[in-house]
This record gives sequence, C-alpha cells and structure tokens, in this order.
Amino acid sequence: MNGTAALAFRDEPELAGHLPGLPPDAVERRVLTFGSGAAALRVAVPVLDSGQVERVAATVRAAARGYLKTLPTAHIVAVIDVAIQRLLDREDPWRRRAERLLPIVTGYDAEMVRLGLTGYLKTFRAHELRRFLAEDFANPLVLDEFQPAPKGGFTRAFGPDLLLHVWAGNVPGLPLWSLISGLLVKSGTVGKLPSAEPLFAGWFAQLLAEIDPRLGDCLAVVWWKGGDAAAERAWLAQADTVVAYGGNSALAAIRDRVPVTTRFLPYGHKISFAMVSRAALDPRRAGETARLAAHDIARYDQQGCYSPQTLFVERGGRLSPQDFAVLLAQELAVQSRKHPRRALSMAEAGEVAGWRDGQAMRGLDGSGHLLLSDPAGGWCVSCTDAPDGLAPTALNRTISVVAVDDLAEVAGRVAPHRAVLQTAGIAAPPEELFRLAGPLGAAGVTRLCALGGMTAPEAGWHHDGRFNLLDLVTVTEIERSAEALAEGLARYAD
Repeated sequence: MNGTAALAFRDEPELAGHLPGLPPDAVERRVLTFGSGAAALRVAVPVLDSGQVERVAATVRAAARGYLKTLPTAHIVAVIDVAIQRLLDREDPWRRRAERLLPIVTGYDAEMVRLGLTGYLKTFRAHELRRFLAEDFANPLVLDEFQPAPKGGFTRAFGPDLLLHVWAGNVPGLPLWSLISGLLVKSGTVGKLPSAEPLFAGWFAQLLAEIDPRLGDCLAVVWWKGGDAAAERAWLAQADTVVAYGGNSALAAIRDRVPVTTRFLPYGHKISFAMVSRAALDPRRAGETARLAAHDIARYDQQGCYSPQTLFVERGGRLSPQDFAVLLAQELAVQSRKHPRRALSMAEAGEVAGWRDGQAMRGLDGSGHLLLSDPAGGWCVSCTDAPDGLAPTALNRTISVVAVDDLAEVAGRVAPHRAVLQTAGIAAPPEELFRLAGPLGAAGVTRLCALGGMTAPEAGWHHDGRFNLLDLVTVTEIERSAEALAEGLARYAD
C-alpha cells in the first residue's frame, strides 16, 4: 500500500466493508490508494463514530440472537458452501472482481493470486467445514442442542453473542479462516479489515448477504486505523470475545485495552522452517524436492507465518546440502519468471539488501559459506556448514540453507525459539518422519506437513496448536443430578 489517505475523492472508489444497520451514505469514508499510475486502485474504508459503532454492534448482536443462533449448523455450512462455490467459479462476478483487484491491492503476481485463491477457498467447501466441526467436537450437534455427555448428563456449546476479529497482513482472503469459524459457532461477528488487504472479507460478507440477507445482518466488516486507541476501545467494549492477529507489540496493546471479562485469543507472529532428509537427495528426487521448497518460499513472498525461513538439509546423501542449495536457487529463478515477486517498499528492500550483505560477509571467513542470488534481487539463497539454528531472514524469497549431520539435531537447534515456532515442512521417509515428530512437538512445533504444502494448511488445522472452534465457545452442562431430580417431579413419577 502506498499509504496515501484522504477524506474526499473525485472518482468512485471501491467500497470496502459490510455495515448492517447503517445507510451507506451515512458513513464517512477514508480512501486508501494502492498501486500507481493507470493501475492505481482507490479503496474507501468505513470510518465509524462511537454512535455508529454501537448501532452496528447492536444490529449484529440482535440478528445473531434472532436468526443465526436458531439455525442448524448444517444450514450454516450449506450457505457458506454456496458462497465458496461461487468464489471458486471463475465466471462469477465476485471471483472476477477478486482476480482483477487483489493483485493491485497486494502487489502479488496475478497468477499467484488466482492459484492461491482457488487452493485456499477449497478448504471451506461443505465437506471440509464438516472436518472443522468434527475436529473440535466429538459430536458437532452439541452446537444445535443438548447432547449426551460421556460422563453422564448433557452438554451444549454456545458461541459468543458478539465475536470481534482484528485481522492483519496482506495475504488475500486470510481473514476467512476466523470469520467462518465464528459463523460455525453461531456468533455474531465483526471483523476489522487489515489496511494492507481491505477488500476480500467485506466481499465475502456481501456475498453471504446476497445469498441469505438475514445471515448478512449477523456479521459486519469494519475498519479503523491501526493504533487508533479510541476506535479500538469502542469496539472492544462491544465484544464478548476478541480474536486478534499481528505483531506482539500490537497484540500487547490490544490486550491492555480488552475488558477483564472479555475472552482474548491472540495470534502473534510465528516462524517456520523446513527439513530435507538425505533420502530426498538422490538425483531422482532432489529436483522435485527443490521445486517443492521453492514453492513454499515463493508463495506470497513468505508473508505467512507458515512460510519457511530456514531449510535444514541432511548431509550424507547423493547430493550435498550445497548441491541442493544450487538446485533450490534454480527453482527460485523459475518461480521468479512464472510468478515475479511483488514490488517491495523501501524498508523491505533495505531489509533484503542488508540480510544479503550480511550473508555475503559470512563467506569471507573461508568457512565454505555459499551465497546464490538473483542479479535482479528477486531471491537469495544462503547456505552454510556452520552449526546454525533457526534465524529469521528478510522474507521476500530469502532463505537460509543449513547443513546438518542428522535431522535429529534440528529439534535441539529450534527449541530456544519455542514461543514462536509454528510449522515444519518435512521431506523424509515414514520412519524418519515419526521419529522426528515427537522431539519437534516437544520443542514447540505445532504443525508438521509435507514440503511444498507449508502455505496450505488443511481443513481443521489447529492454528498455533489451538482449536479453531472449541476456543470460541462456552459449554453448558445439565448434570445427572438435575436429571434425577427432574424424574421425581414428572407427571408419571410414582
């Protein structure tokens, strides 16, 4: 984003958000400008005053109580599925709009956005949403009515009346994960748009409203400028539960403003890495392994927490870690031609240049450090024989390849970063996969997946080792004692 903002505009901008209960002409808008020149796109985000915040929150809360909470979960799944099927249809106006505008907003290659959207949206089809439900609830009907509990009695799960999501980042469509999770537990939902990608969540809400207008009143998509404490407090005061994404400092500031009686579920920045066994380094497999790793690095330029920043490669294979680094560089060059990296801000370009220069300096000590980079600056691979651990790169297709004698060493090397670990992408035989999984989990890794699939978590994934749906609900129990007493008061009691 260029960061340009204004409260007046001449041209008709793209309207962001979804505001049930407010006439569109009653809302002040701030215009954010993306891109430049003839390709520039102006997006008008809503700026609500305190009275409008209360009105939207009351509308969503009342609609959720009067409609959403009365629906069978299966009906909610069916409506979401209709919306997803339309977004998967490349001829649908909503999908065409996304393919046309999201590359301008995010700066990502248009074909990368197209492929990424399709892969991501498939996660939310009806049969996949049933996986979400089954993963968190032994009996998903517990969301609809009281169900028998294994210990006796009955239980039912209730989502909050008003669930507030504070989204961050510029990966297209990323807010759908928590937004849909909120709908599945029948919560009135308000989402705060990320300024770096302020369109897709609002489009999804509008599409749901088009399919089911009453459901459309059960969610709102709003915006306030990051760091606006007054606007943030206004919304935090309305919420029963808050789910927030972002950097640790931003999350700490939100936590300090959340009322003590409000449940707060923060998702901070994480770091991920990949591992390649010597078994994947024979001439028949190494090229494909490098292609998979390059895919994980190039997709959305490592902007997701699940993207690798360090790649641990085992010595002793037919190809050395240095040979693999060369193959990886070749595959990143292919990715750069197919899906060029987005234009970087001055700050990002400076970070990439600084990281690359730092890696180049390491090669001056005669330690065998290898640095491979695109002459145009589109990617950079650093390879070392030093006993390095996990370290952040500059993102934007920069990767460290670290040689290890045995992948069993990796758990110990990453363990100091336990608090920020997330995904490990692995290319290893079955027995090695399971041998590594226990120590990696004990070190703090919460997701192990195939190399090449790091940026595409499967339906029902436990984000940062937590439950997508179960964390949102409270459970009401009817104990056996209440049943027993009730039996004695029945009309048929002796």
